[in-house]
Amino acid sequence: MSTPSTAPRPSVMQLAIKEKAALYAAYIPFFTEGGIFVPTNREYRLGDDVYVLLTLPDDTQRYPVAGRVAWVTPARAGGNRTQGVGIHFPKDEKSRQLRLKIEEILGTALGSDRSTQTL
Repeated sequence: MSTPSTAPRPSVMQLAIKEKAALYAAYIPFFTEGGIFVPTNREYRLGDDVYVLLTLPDDTQRYPVAGRVAWVTPARAGGNRTQGVGIHFPKDEKSRQLRLKIEEILGTALGSDRSTQTL
């Protein structure tokens, strides 16, 4: 009989982004490995492990990301911001490929001064 793990299982979230503008608003390029903002009413703390199934615009593939909460926008945040969490991508090859794919989709929109879900 195995002993149960003391670490809580990461929660699973799904995020299907259908438009480039929504991807721009959700992508977090200032995280070292990249990241994605996931709207959620659930309470998370910085450092919580999460598992995100991410779907990008015009792509039927779901990309699994075993990330960590690195940004929290609480309920009733100022600036009419959506409640949710920013997930920091792990430092691995799959996440690097995902980051490159997102940045390829966004192209010249990256680095513009349009507001996003985080900054």
